[in-house]
Amino acid sequence: QVQLVESVGGLVQPGGSLRLSCSVSGRILNFVAIAWHRRAPAKGRELVATISGGGITSYADSVKGRFTISRPNANYAVYLKMNSLKPEDTAVYYCQLITLGGNDWGQGTQVTVSS
Repeated sequence: QVQLVESVGGLVQPGGSLRLSCSVSGRILNFVAIAWHRRAPAKGRELVATISGGGITSYADSVKGRFTISRPNANYAVYLKMNSLKPEDTAVYYCQLITLGGNDWGQGTQVTVSS
């Protein structure tokens, strides 16, 4: 059984930074990528960033240049470094494991950007 656990988010002032982590455990077959999504109040889910098994990254236009997704070693832990945070970044952030057999999700973590 695959399990994904996001780190605790928090309250950050506008312009501040925060790093989220996603730890992945269990038996993983046919790994494709890990992604971060977010869901803001009264909005749909947004794909924020993705990192493939080969280390290729992609970002939503709304976070490009401010957020960095990384996977520093051979295990499946993934980080999302968020800089220059804006109030519109307030959302529940979820990590997603993508394999050829399907997807698994973390439980989500709240990030609030407010003064």
